[in-house]
Amino acid sequence: MTAFWIMAALMTALAGLCTLAGARRGADGEETVSAEAELAELDRLKARGLLDEAAWTAARAESGRRILASDRATAPVRAGTRDRFMVLGGLACTAAAALVLYVLVGTPGLPDQAYERRVDQWTTELETLQPPQVAAVAARVVKERPNDHEALAMLGAARFQAGDPIGAASAFRRALALQPDDAQSWARLGESLTRANGGVVGGDAEAAFAQALRRDPGQLGARYFLGEAALARNELDRVRAMWGPLIAALDPADPRRLDLQRRMPGEPE
Repeated sequence: MTAFWIMAALMTALAGLCTLAGARRGADGEETVSAEAELAELDRLKARGLLDEAAWTAARAESGRRILASDRATAPVRAGTRDRFMVLGGLACTAAAALVLYVLVGTPGLPDQAYERRVDQWTTELETLQPPQVAAVAARVVKERPNDHEALAMLGAARFQAGDPIGAASAFRRALALQPDDAQSWARLGESLTRANGGVVGGDAEAAFAQALRRDPGQLGARYFLGEAALARNELDRVRAMWGPLIAALDPADPRRLDLQRRMPGEPE
């Protein structure tokens, strides 16, 4: 915490110096127009006979008007001592206001909590955790027991719920390396790959669903996704083969059943 306040003070001082330096450059960068040089050039042109009396008079008058107009348009804004103090005062007030706001709404006395200590606390509050926190706890368990199939399956499910389908797929692959006959993990692997692919059932996901169905024909989720893949290829017989048992297993009042009946080829809407 001390290091934070030191850095905050240094950044505030640096901002003040940059502001004052910019103001100083603006004041010192004044561009002046040399009237004497321009008028002297007109005199030389007259002396060489290139300007007659009338032209020389008109040119001097025009030059004078232009120089006066330029002086009024480009008059620099000078930063005085009082202005510098006002800038520094504004920066100091801003820093003080930020400090007061932090004291009022923050917790300045709270010590830093390392990530591992937060995970330690989460292990005692499993019922109140959000999916990313559950995934962190599951990852801790897998780290301690890397060959625990159930822990890996739990990690995959937690990552899936936390919106990390790629991490979920990795966990399910590791679980299947330990127990290749786990139909549920094959189905969850397919779901993770499908979500990672933007909802499209790709080749790897379809293979995972096929493995799940081969080991357990009752994997209704696998049947649904395999039917979606077949429908995208217009393989109508396979769609009926996948979705027929799924429709029969769903309650007649289930909206999902009605949707599948409407979409399945050869079925009444």
